[in-house]
Amino acid sequence: MPRNPDRRSAPADPSSGGRPRRRPQRSPRPDRGRRVSDVPAPEVGLEVELEVGPVAHGGHCVARLDGRVVFVRHTLPGERVRARVSEGGPSFWRADAIEVLQASPDRVEPAWPAAGPDGVGGGELSHVALPAQRRWKTDVLVEQLQRLARIDPEWLAREVTVEGAPGDDERRGLHYRTRIDLVADANGHAGMRKHRSHDVVALKKMPLGTAEVAAFAVAEDVFTRIWPRGAQLTLVAPSEGDPVLLVDGEPWRRGKPDTRPNARRSVSELVGGPWGTHRFRVAAGGFWQVHREAPSVLTRAVLEASGATSGELAGATVLDLYSGAGLFTLPLADAVGPEGRVVAVEGDEQAAKDARRNAHAYEQVSLEVGAVDRVLASDTVPTADVVVLDPPRSGAGRAVVDAIADRAPRRIVYVACDPAALARDVGYLAAHGYTLSGVRGFDLFPHTHHVEAVAVLDRKV
Repeated sequence: MPRNPDRRSAPADPSSGGRPRRRPQRSPRPDRGRRVSDVPAPEVGLEVELEVGPVAHGGHCVARLDGRVVFVRHTLPGERVRARVSEGGPSFWRADAIEVLQASPDRVEPAWPAAGPDGVGGGELSHVALPAQRRWKTDVLVEQLQRLARIDPEWLAREVTVEGAPGDDERRGLHYRTRIDLVADANGHAGMRKHRSHDVVALKKMPLGTAEVAAFAVAEDVFTRIWPRGAQLTLVAPSEGDPVLLVDGEPWRRGKPDTRPNARRSVSELVGGPWGTHRFRVAAGGFWQVHREAPSVLTRAVLEASGATSGELAGATVLDLYSGAGLFTLPLADAVGPEGRVVAVEGDEQAAKDARRNAHAYEQVSLEVGAVDRVLASDTVPTADVVVLDPPRSGAGRAVVDAIADRAPRRIVYVACDPAALARDVGYLAAHGYTLSGVRGFDLFPHTHHVEAVAVLDRKV
């Protein structure tokens, strides 16, 4: 498809544009943040009036004040707000809207007030109507692919949309997380960190968690109990079986460490669709898609994009990179059949252990354990007809892209959780003769700026 030389667009948030952060365990962790400096700039705390412009990657909108770019949160394009500067600097400022002087028609009563100004991270779009959240994320996908990969904006405008997951509209975008992460504050109360800060805000509930997570939190007194200062709490409510609570990685039960020999450290996840049903055993603290519908939504998208659903993969060789516990590996193995081959590559030892267990019945599956770039640099991974990759937030990067291209697959299916990293890697692949032929966005993190995308790239012939 044509590439566009016009790179004019709204500036990207420098912290999440062309240099996205790496994502531990490959899942957005809204309770984690960082303080840029312990010494605030002199303009921090200054209150200013802003006319708000377009959205920017990272959950902000772009405004300008006397020629200076201001990335402002908790607002919408076209609004006029009073904002308080949270970070200063010579090239741009950050700010939080604290009063709306002229509201957008897409503004709604925040679905999660605790994630508002000076609140926790991880709910920065809860003041935006759900349809507008998806338009916001569509705009970000389009802008990043246009600016970083130089893809034709007219093609992007026609092809790129962000789809909601089943059940989200009925639940107002709430109650979707099967896993939540909390941290105990200085007083031992469970909460989450502020945006870009180590400071913890105590919570009484976490409305993005599923009903099962919420009930489990009540049963374990998660928000009322006093925990050790700084304790990291993980609540997991899998699709099959009872929930699990980990405190600093260890199972807890009824307010104390669960020292029973049979204390559960793993959970069972059931994923089904027209392609069949698979059961996965996953470490409770390991990576698994957090949205209750994400495993099936993404599996369907990957199978459709790879040609599995139309029978094109029968007898094929498929590389499944960053394969995790095998979410895509098992249905891809079914698609290639006993005459085909799936080579899964995973660098996390626990995930690889889970994947080996989950795929043990498939003779056509082989698993390579190690960093993807190093494994691909060896001679243990064959050429492939199709490559599927689901890299961390930092993306695949040039070394992995070059190694994929060296194997000359006819199609690449790229599952991305960061639009900037996706766009950068699409640009790298274009230099190897691959054309972006499709992009689907999925709103698997409502009320946050995060968006998942499945991109399809085909080799020019």
